[in-house]
Amino acid sequence: MDLGSLIGVVGALGMMILGVAVGGSGISTYADLPSFLIVVLGSWFCFMAASSIGEAIGIFKVMGLTFSVPNFGEKGIVTKLIAFSEKARREGLLALEEELEDLDDEFMNKGLRLVVDGTDPGIVRSLLEIEVNQMQDRHASKIGGLSMWAALAPGFGMLGTVIGLIAMMKNLEDKASVGPNMAVALITTLYGSMIANWLLTPMISKLRTNDSKESQVREMIIEGVLSIQGGDNPRILGMKLVAYLSPEDRKEVEQELQDK
Repeated sequence: MDLGSLIGVVGALGMMILGVAVGGSGISTYADLPSFLIVVLGSWFCFMAASSIGEAIGIFKVMGLTFSVPNFGEKGIVTKLIAFSEKARREGLLALEEELEDLDDEFMNKGLRLVVDGTDPGIVRSLLEIEVNQMQDRHASKIGGLSMWAALAPGFGMLGTVIGLIAMMKNLEDKASVGPNMAVALITTLYGSMIANWLLTPMISKLRTNDSKESQVREMIIEGVLSIQGGDNPRILGMKLVAYLSPEDRKEVEQELQDK
């Protein structure tokens, strides 16, 4: 569980509720079913029209991804690649084949298997980069879905405002209807802004950050695999790979390498 995302979303909502309470208004004042139907469900159905039923339903799973902490295991990857490099230098590239049976990282496994099979380095890089590009395209599609919903919600908020104002203007003689219609007119704008700014925009930012981190890890693997194929000294390989790590992880890995 990503506590930062959870605390941020809950905290932002809590501050809005606290602001309402301090201002003297009840929470029920801002609970309006017509506004919810127009903004939340209306914009979601419009997103479905622009994409597909599967993508519209799957968007909630995408939103859930922002509350999980992805573990790309960068330090473990660096350690494994250096170990593979040392073995390849001692026993040759074919000796890595037995290691691949227990290697869980499919991307690294694919790259090293290509190396063991004697594939040209240019082809190895090309095939692995295609994998990275396809992964980025999948991520971009999910992020694009959230971006579209974030763009639609404020528009439906304004649409609800217009609907409420029209209803109010047509029934000015009915004083009892002025309040409810004005509430719809204003609360729909509030709901549209909340959906876009409180919920979806932070989620989009988090998913983009995770995509960038995963892409960087895969680039690191590509460099490691090609260095092993090129017969680089394991120490040189280690210097290449630790450059991808955060300063804290870099110190830890460097210390482990020195202790060997």
